[in-house]
Amino acid sequence: MTTHQNKLSEIESQQEDSIDTAKLRTPIKVDLSAIYNFLGSRTSQAWVDAALDNLSLIIQDHANCEKKAAGTAMNLIFRYEFSYDLQCKLAQLIREEMLHYEQVLGIMNERGQDWEYLSAGRYAKGMLKHKRTYEPAAMVDILIIGAFIEARSCERFAALAAGIDDERLAKYYRYLLKSESRHFEDYLALAQSLSEDNIDERVAFFKDVEAELIVNPDSELRFHSGMPA
Repeated sequence: MTTHQNKLSEIESQQEDSIDTAKLRTPIKVDLSAIYNFLGSRTSQAWVDAALDNLSLIIQDHANCEKKAAGTAMNLIFRYEFSYDLQCKLAQLIREEMLHYEQVLGIMNERGQDWEYLSAGRYAKGMLKHKRTYEPAAMVDILIIGAFIEARSCERFAALAAGIDDERLAKYYRYLLKSESRHFEDYLALAQSLSEDNIDERVAFFKDVEAELIVNPDSELRFHSGMPA
């Protein structure tokens, strides 16, 4: 990463730190074509309808996802200390994911929504079980999986924003498209830079795995769950 790129990332992070979700006025427009091409399937209307009917559950699971994303990046930052680019990018991701977690908690509080226990869905576990067990392949697979999680999050924010009645929440989801779309590209770039081989084959493999998790019936409704059973 160049000094100029580092400076741009720092400016973007500072701008995001200053965001007040109550004052969002103009939705941030993001070209999602790269996201749609990257993913092997689109979210079904059945999932969107179920999510809108159970919005409190989806909001809380979204908060869980932001917290888990920060935790994953924190784990990586301790395990793989040899790469300057990896350390810098993970530090930025941790900061942004925790900010999003704080913002979603604020939305829950404003809605009078209490925190309740939610079990983890099968989505992330369904991909991680295919992670290779030797290095650096394991690290590369984790980063590729991270790219799919961020891309799917971005796609679902867009799907929810299009149908949600709460305009402030819809604006917030559209605002998140900018960072989530950048995160997926960051993860992919890191995976390729740290891989000894071209990652296209592994990306294609996880594209099929991720798509199957999304299109198959799922017994639990979650932010990244499959078709409602």
